[in-house]
Amino acid sequence: MPAGPAMQTDSRTATAPRRRDAATVSLEDLLQLARPAEALPLKAGSIRALQGGTYTAPFKGRGMEFDETRPYQPGDDIRNLDWKVTARTGKTHTKLFREERERPVLLWLDLRQPMFFATHGAFKSVIASEAAALLAWSAVAHRDRVGGLIFSEQSHRELRPQSGKTAALKFLKTLCLHPQWRQPPVPPQISFQDSARSALLRLHNVARPGSLIFLLSDFRGFTPELETHVASIARHNDLVLVHVADRLEYELPPAGRYTLRGDAREIRIDTGDARAREAHRQRFESHRAYLQALCLRYRMFYLQCGTGDNPVRVLQNGLGLKRR
Repeated sequence: MPAGPAMQTDSRTATAPRRRDAATVSLEDLLQLARPAEALPLKAGSIRALQGGTYTAPFKGRGMEFDETRPYQPGDDIRNLDWKVTARTGKTHTKLFREERERPVLLWLDLRQPMFFATHGAFKSVIASEAAALLAWSAVAHRDRVGGLIFSEQSHRELRPQSGKTAALKFLKTLCLHPQWRQPPVPPQISFQDSARSALLRLHNVARPGSLIFLLSDFRGFTPELETHVASIARHNDLVLVHVADRLEYELPPAGRYTLRGDAREIRIDTGDARAREAHRQRFESHRAYLQALCLRYRMFYLQCGTGDNPVRVLQNGLGLKRR
């Protein structure tokens, strides 16, 4: 729902994505993000999430693959005992693991109806898609595997992690062809919370231990009831929450009457009540504080990206390319 000139800002920078349309994505635009993505650090030990909260520990690193079984030796971790071989031979055996050569990078991308909104810059769905494309190209540059889950209220698209540029292209083509970009707004078939829960369950089935997972969303309907799913995924993986928000969601414009227009409806808002403006701001701050506390509780990373921000710069700063 783009607004009038009073709510516009100029967010252009030297490295800003060159997009043809602020309300949708094109494969050509996403292909152009391959070059700036090469500078994004996804390696363990280098990445830092500096926004929101105090947790800035590095990523855990790549996952571990099973290598072989050998007789138990003093000092071996008892959690790695191979009980099947031990029972068969009558002698205690332990499993050995080796570090994966290619780390799975999973992109959980929200294309539900609330993501198709902005009062300046580009739709939240466009910003999230550009960020996902940058992360996909960065994974390819670091020789990691790329996969993901692209979802809306009506449909899910699931891609298992694969290697090389072909995997990134497959993800981007699936993203651009998702029906949510073309279908007119309709009342959602399920609630925002139910759609988020379903998408998290699917992610849990896809993610292997040691994966690097990015959740790109406005996290509408993301309530404490979903914490068990997030905690389960975060236990064996590195998670980054990329919180996409529009300025209107966290700050109402100066006192006055405004009109927001979309394809299907028109909304008029009156911001003359100072108490209402403060209550509006507090609601968003409460939501953001909840997400930040969630990240601290389960050792995840939090980044915020506005609809008027440059996702290249947000990811560069948030993922540690620029130090304090």
